[in-house]
Amino acid sequence: MAGTLYVVATPIGNLNDISPRALEVLRRVDLIACEDTRHSQHLLGHYAIRQPLLALHQHNERANGEALLRRLEAGESVALISDAGTPLISDPGHSLTARALERGLRVVPVVGPSSVMAALSVAGLPADSFVFAGFIPSKAGERERFLADYRRETRTSVFFETPHRIAASLAALAVVLGPERLLVIGRELTKQFEEIVRLPLGEALSWLQADPNRSRGEFVLVLAGATTVAEPWEELARALRAEGLGAKTISALLAQHLGANKKAVYQYLLDRAD
Repeated sequence: MAGTLYVVATPIGNLNDISPRALEVLRRVDLIACEDTRHSQHLLGHYAIRQPLLALHQHNERANGEALLRRLEAGESVALISDAGTPLISDPGHSLTARALERGLRVVPVVGPSSVMAALSVAGLPADSFVFAGFIPSKAGERERFLADYRRETRTSVFFETPHRIAASLAALAVVLGPERLLVIGRELTKQFEEIVRLPLGEALSWLQADPNRSRGEFVLVLAGATTVAEPWEELARALRAEGLGAKTISALLAQHLGANKKAVYQYLLDRAD
């Protein structure tokens, strides 16, 4: 009989946030797959869990994932954990779980902490429908193009950011999306130096720079949805379309002369095509 792959959520900071069920599973599986064995040993050692570990990260997921699948098919049970929180949320493991399901193996979620859910729960923003966007790109041009897609996004959006990129991302958010848009910054959630602040984008960088310690740790950014305000290029786009120009041509012209987001213009025209 084939074994079971358990996808186990672990604490994002406070070790007491782990569930009794998660501890039970981690103690009885044959093997624990984790991103960084040294990091996971801290949690497992705290709870005297001594199951063998296997590193599974973006550089070895294909090879080590295949080894794990063979062990599952042989009847062993495996727990998949990440460095923090719920696995596969901007973490390795997608390939393993996808291939396990393709082979008819049992994959079981063991629910628990998630920094996305934690941030949404305290943001005071609508969470009945939201967008999880993961990490903001590190390069300036890619970052601005990425953020431009959220100019018209009316749902609450959630981003991850790292300490060495947080200042650049806060600055870019204010420029691309405007200073009035509301942002909730969750820093070091559930940890000793946790901070949660709610402020307009135009004030976010100043808040960060007011205290050097605020640039430390991991960040979850919760962005308020856009109001349904028309982009300044919309009227011109419609006029050019009425003159017979194609969507691709209009998108290129407005991007070149007005700095409009080419993808956004093109999608706008497609949505209004006859």
